Amino acid sequence: MKFSMNKILLTIFTALLAAAGAFAQNSKELSGTPIGSEKADYSNGGPEVVFDGDLSTFYGSNVRSNTWVGLDLGAKHVITKIAYASRKGWPQRMQLGIFEGANNPDFTDAVPLHLIKDTPQDNALTYATVNVSRGFRYVRYVGPNNVRCNVAEIKFYGYEGEGDDTQFYTPTNLPVVVINTDGARTIDTKEVYLPAIISVISNSGKDFYSDSLEIRGRGNASWDFPKKPYKLKLAKKKKLLGMPAKARKWTLINNYGDKTLMRNAIAFKISEAVGMDYTPACKMVDVIVNGEYEGTYQLCDQIEVRKNRVGITEMTPEDITAPNLTGGYLVEIDAYADKEKSKFTTSSGAYSLPVTIKSPDEDDITTQQYNYIKDYFSRMATRLAGNLYLNPEVGYRNYLDPESFLKHFIVGELSGNTDTYWSVYMYKDRDSTRFRTGPVWDFDLAFENDSRIHPVSDIKTFLYASSKSSCAGNMRGFVGRVLGVEKERLKHIWSKARYDRGLTADNLTHIIDSLQSELEESQKLNFIRWPIMNQIVHQEYQCAGSFENEVQVVRDYLAYRLPWMDSMIGLTPVGINDSKVSEGSITAVAGGVRISGLASAAVANVYDISGIEVARTEVDRGGKTISLAPGIYVVKVETDGGMLKNKVVVK
Repeated sequence: MKFSMNKILLTIFTALLAAAGAFAQNSKELSGTPIGSEKADYSNGGPEVVFDGDLSTFYGSNVRSNTWVGLDLGAKHVITKIAYASRKGWPQRMQLGIFEGANNPDFTDAVPLHLIKDTPQDNALTYATVNVSRGFRYVRYVGPNNVRCNVAEIKFYGYEGEGDDTQFYTPTNLPVVVINTDGARTIDTKEVYLPAIISVISNSGKDFYSDSLEIRGRGNASWDFPKKPYKLKLAKKKKLLGMPAKARKWTLINNYGDKTLMRNAIAFKISEAVGMDYTPACKMVDVIVNGEYEGTYQLCDQIEVRKNRVGITEMTPEDITAPNLTGGYLVEIDAYADKEKSKFTTSSGAYSLPVTIKSPDEDDITTQQYNYIKDYFSRMATRLAGNLYLNPEVGYRNYLDPESFLKHFIVGELSGNTDTYWSVYMYKDRDSTRFRTGPVWDFDLAFENDSRIHPVSDIKTFLYASSKSSCAGNMRGFVGRVLGVEKERLKHIWSKARYDRGLTADNLTHIIDSLQSELEESQKLNFIRWPIMNQIVHQEYQCAGSFENEVQVVRDYLAYRLPWMDSMIGLTPVGINDSKVSEGSITAVAGGVRISGLASAAVANVYDISGIEVARTEVDRGGKTISLAPGIYVVKVETDGGMLKNKVVVK
C-alpha cells in the first residue's frame, strides 16, 4: 500500500513538472494590433510606439486620467509575464499603474493582471510575473490618475488558450472590487445610476464573482472628497464576501477623512458587543474603477429593510390598511432631511425633529403609508415631551423601546462620535407599537478625530449634552429626557456589555491590532493614491504623521474613554437577565476572595473594575480561595443552578 501511494505521488509530481515545462515552452512574447486612448502632441506617436522595442519613444495622452495603451491579441491568451518601462526621466509616473486583461473590446469586463506598487527603474525594462489563469484577447496598461499614461515600452508574454477561472490577481491581501462603467464614464453624480460591470476577487485570487450592476455616488459631506463613496445596485441579489445578507444594494465607504481607515469598523464591533439588534456587516477591500486604483474602501451593507439587515416586514404599495399599514418602516432622524424627497418634520413641540423615510422607498411609498408613519412618529415625540411621558398607559415607553435606544447611545458616547445625534435610524415593525433604535452608522469623525470636540477628555459630560456636539433638531432634549428616567437600565446594559459581552480594553485592543494588520499592505497603496497623511482634509484636529501613529490615537482615546464611561454610567455586578443561585457566597478575605457554600461544582470568573478578566478557575463544593492583588473585583460563579455575582474589595 505504501509503495502504491508513493508511486501515485510520483506520477502526480511528474505530471506537474511536465505541465510546468510545457507551460514554460509555450510562453512567449506576444504580438498584436496596438490599441489605446488618444495620443497627446508631445507623444512620439500612437500606441504602436510602446511596442517598437525603443525605450526612447513613448506614448502619452492629451487626457490626464483614464488613459491607456494595449494590444488586441486576435485570440485569447493566458498572460504569464509583463515587461514595462516608463517615459525616460519619469519612472514615478508608473507607480500605481495597472495592467488588465479583457475579452470585451471596451474593457468593461477587465480584471487586473498586475499593479505597479513601487517606482520602476528608469530607462530600463522591469519584469513582473503574472498569475492569472483566464485567457484574454485584449490586454492593456492603464496609467495612474493625472499622469497622461507616459509609458515607453510594454511587452506581454504568454500562450494562446481559453484558460480557466481558477486563479485571479489581488493587489494586496484584501479582496479587490473592480468596477468598469459603460464607456468608462466618470461616476460624478449621486442622482443618476451608471451601468457597469463589477468583479469581486477574494481568497488570494481563488474566488471570483462578476455581474452587471448600476453605480452612483452617495453620502453628504463624504461626497465632496476627491476619493468618492459609492452606492452599488447589483443586477441580482448576492451575498458578497461571506456577509450574511443576500441583496442587490451595497455601499463602498471611502473613509477619506479617517486616516486609520478603520473607525467605522471598530464602532460596528462595539455595536455588536452591546447587543444591538442589527449591526452593518462590512469587509475591507481595494477598489479599482475603470482601470485606476482608487484605494482602500469598506464594502458595507446598505441600511435597508431586508433579512439579515433591518429584519422587519418589507412593505408593498398594497399595504394601505391595518394591520399591514402598521409596518415595517425605517426612518432616520436626519439633519440633512431637507435634501431628501420623502421626509417630514414632527409636529410642533419640544422635540420637533427632521425625519427622512428610508423604507418604503421614496418611489414606492403611498400617501396612506406616508401619513401613518408621520403621524405615529410625531405621536412618539409628543408623548416623550409631554407631562405624562412616564404614564404606563400613554407614556413614551409605549412608543419607543428604551433598551435599543440606550445601546445606540452607548456606541455613540463610547466612540465619541459627534455625529451620533446628527443621524439616528429607527424602525417600526408590523403590529409593533414601539420604535427600536438603530442601526449605528457614520463614525469617520469618532475616536478623537474631530477638531470641534477635541480633546474629548475636556468635555466633562456626555457628548449629547455638550454644546460642541452636532444634533438634528431637538435631539439634545430628546436624549436627555430618556436618560433622565433610564439611568438604572443604562447601568445594567453597560454592565452586561462590560462583563458578559466582551466590551473590554483587551478585546478592543485586539480588534484594533487585527484591523491594523489586515490593512497594513493596502493602506500603503491608499496613501500613495491619496497623499494626505500630513494634510487636514476634513475635521481632523491633527496629522499624526503615519498610519501607525493615527491608529495609536484610537488606542489612546479608548484607554481613557472606557474607564470614563465606567465612572459616568456605573457598573453593577448583576445583569438584568442573571438568575441567582440559591446557595453560596462570595466574600473578600485577606489577599483574595473566598467562594463557599455551593450546592455543586462551578466555574468562577474574576474581573477587575475595567471589565478585564483576571482569573478563571473551577470551584468544587468545598469552596475555594482565589489569590488577588488589592483592588476592586467582580466575581461571577456559574453553576448548573444559575449564577452568583458579587463585587468585592480586596485589601
